[in-house]
Amino acid sequence: MGGETKPGRGIKSWAQRHLNAGFAAGFLLVLLTYLVVSQQFAATAPNVVTTKGSRVADKRVIGGAGDAGLEKKREQEWQPKVAAAVEEQESDKKDTSGAVPTEESPKRDDADAKPSAEPTDNVVCNTDGPVSETCDLDGDIRVNGSALSVTFVPSIPSELREWKIRPYSRRTMAGIEKVTVTQLDSPQDPAAPACAVTHDAPAVLFALGGLTGNYWHDFSDVLVPLFAASRRYGGDVVFLVSNIQPWWLGKYEAVVRRLSNHDAVDLGRDATVRCFRRLTVGLRLHKELTIVPELSPPGGPDGHRVTMADFTAFLRDTYALPRAAPASPSPERKPRLLLIQRPHYRRLENVPEVKKAAEAAGFEVTVASPRADAPVVETARMVNSHDVILGVHGAGLTNAVFLPPGAVVIQVVPYGKLERMARVDFGEPVADMGLKYLEYGVAAEESTLLEMLGREHPVIKDPDAVHRSGWDKVAEWYLGKQDVRIDVDRFAPTLAQAMEHLRQR
Repeated sequence: MGGETKPGRGIKSWAQRHLNAGFAAGFLLVLLTYLVVSQQFAATAPNVVTTKGSRVADKRVIGGAGDAGLEKKREQEWQPKVAAAVEEQESDKKDTSGAVPTEESPKRDDADAKPSAEPTDNVVCNTDGPVSETCDLDGDIRVNGSALSVTFVPSIPSELREWKIRPYSRRTMAGIEKVTVTQLDSPQDPAAPACAVTHDAPAVLFALGGLTGNYWHDFSDVLVPLFAASRRYGGDVVFLVSNIQPWWLGKYEAVVRRLSNHDAVDLGRDATVRCFRRLTVGLRLHKELTIVPELSPPGGPDGHRVTMADFTAFLRDTYALPRAAPASPSPERKPRLLLIQRPHYRRLENVPEVKKAAEAAGFEVTVASPRADAPVVETARMVNSHDVILGVHGAGLTNAVFLPPGAVVIQVVPYGKLERMARVDFGEPVADMGLKYLEYGVAAEESTLLEMLGREHPVIKDPDAVHRSGWDKVAEWYLGKQDVRIDVDRFAPTLAQAMEHLRQR
């Protein structure tokens, strides 16, 4: 057998033994040289970069089914953000603004780098970002959907590693199962599942559920980061969806099909082992409702990194929206202002007065209360026909994504020191869209809380104390129990500023 040798006799046996000894010595010398050189190479030219990995001790939806909760989910449209659904850490509770921190470039541990025989053999996992956790893999990748597992088979011996990735854009979101990403230690590791289907296209694996069903979260949590992750592929990318919501894919079908030419795969019902050469696990939320170009992956021959302006241009093209610029005021045509009236809490109580004030400022005014069951294309075309959106802080202002560049968004910020949250949720994203952002802060006298509670109540007298008590109290009082009655004389300069912006274009 391979491990046995038989004794020999005479000169021939003696020569054979010495020859074997020479071969052994030469082999040991070559091996020692390889180890020294490979260590130097690993320190200077890593191809596999990993972060925070724990060492292991030894269209049509493929597989999809109907969603019985469709109507229930649709009823959640235009609702406030549900803070209770988020597993907040104690350090997070100190910030009651409702905003997420801006993500920076992920930290990378070069000490864990390993050389690869191929330049495409690459794993980058980031689990310590402030908002999201993701893995980007290039090489031999095998996905078992029903097991929520991703196996990376290295081209040369490597270190056995494992990461747990929540593929929703907010890593603290409850109710979203984590995906196990495993880097095997050898190309011949028997743990590697056999490929049943091999895809030429790359893939993006992400989760639905979470806070989707709220219009603002549909965009901020999924559509915007999905665009940033997949647009570089020009449609040739497969979407692997966990916790699939068929109603959601149906509602945003036009967007999803523009981003991917392939059928979405329902991972929960797909036991097929699918193999890819490139895969992104998880969606990366840069900031609320926007894209930070420096954090988006480069794409195309010129290495262009997508922006929020690219996303809104993509939407205008997807829904065939005709206007790419707002109207300039003229005797023949007044600029059009869309006044969004919320159906409940944070309602505008004096809509007729505000409408009259806007008309006096020179606008043609439309009052609308968005319908949760309205097709997105219908809403998009209606919004795109206007030059200004005006509304109290809430999901309806998300429709700014359909405005022509250069248009104006006026956000009415409810009483209660909510300005920071308002600017993070809408002010900064609106500016990134190429729109003019104006803000009107509600005074205590304009809030129904004053009449309800009296001037000496802490909610009126000391908003800082309410913020210190936690997000739940902030949401309960300032977002959930307050309506607004705008002082039109105080509001007039804001309307004049919007008109002046359109004149100067």
